[in-house]
Amino acid sequence: MKILFWGTPAFAVPSLRALDDEGFDIVGVVTQPDRPAGRGRRLRPSAIKEVALDQGFPILMPELPRGDDFIDQIRALEPDISVVVAYGHILKSEVLDLPPMGSINVHASLLPELRGAAPINWAIARGLTETGVTIMRMAKGMDAGAVIHQVPELIFDDETASELTIRLSGLGAEALVEALALMSASVVGEREQDHDAATFAPKVSREVARIDWERSAAEVSDHTRGMDAIPGAWTRLADVSMKFFRPTVWSEDEVEALDPEGLRTNGGPPTLPVETPAGTVIQATPSDGLVVRCSVGAVAFAEAQPPGKKRMSASDWINGRGIDVGQRFE
Repeated sequence: MKILFWGTPAFAVPSLRALDDEGFDIVGVVTQPDRPAGRGRRLRPSAIKEVALDQGFPILMPELPRGDDFIDQIRALEPDISVVVAYGHILKSEVLDLPPMGSINVHASLLPELRGAAPINWAIARGLTETGVTIMRMAKGMDAGAVIHQVPELIFDDETASELTIRLSGLGAEALVEALALMSASVVGEREQDHDAATFAPKVSREVARIDWERSAAEVSDHTRGMDAIPGAWTRLADVSMKFFRPTVWSEDEVEALDPEGLRTNGGPPTLPVETPAGTVIQATPSDGLVVRCSVGAVAFAEAQPPGKKRMSASDWINGRGIDVGQRFE
């Protein structure tokens, strides 16, 4: 089986390597052009291009995957099928239908759930306990093609989007090889999705990643882990934007048992006043870390990232900045 592979980020690398390891004939690799990256803004090849160069696969890097010249290029490669894994552009029918066996895609969710650009981020941000990968037939409509093969996967309680991405990239590679084996043996039964049951996972933006302290601690924790590492969950302290990572949920009982200096109720037991607004720092010591009040409960953050700096432990940030109990994030 001759395969034209489409992919760009590191998520797609295990799939390309798995196809090569299984002896499939990779007739070409389509990836996005080199992009500026880093402080020096030097052009950097995609993760897939680096693998393709190492393996000696023919590489195509159109700015947009369309036009007669590009179509002629991929036709000359004579692929039997196109395999698309996080390529980054919507493909037109003239491209999808060119190979005799059509085009298939590795998608990081259990379709029709979480169609769209960021299924891993939203699976965690929305508090799901299970996700998976789907191998689907590519057709008109975003992630709406027939399902060829699916593999479910549990989401760990403290897992971040970055960590889940690594696990699902490997699972997707395994599922892809299995699906191609089923297709080769003509034993696969493709099934249409239940479009009425579809949910969506739009691209994650910086504005979407902002922390809403009026949500519960569990929701803030899910959101923070879902935005890790890019774009990163963020908030403001005065005029400074801060990103936070590695959250731990504190229950209401744990919050009420805390007795931060200056926040003890007058003459009463050592509990936090109910009027303490969400976003207020209720603990900030190098030894105990940073804890922030939410509408219900609180969240302790193990890591922080000030603007222009790398991620660091919350303790190091507290030591350096000297944030105090009672200050409030917005």
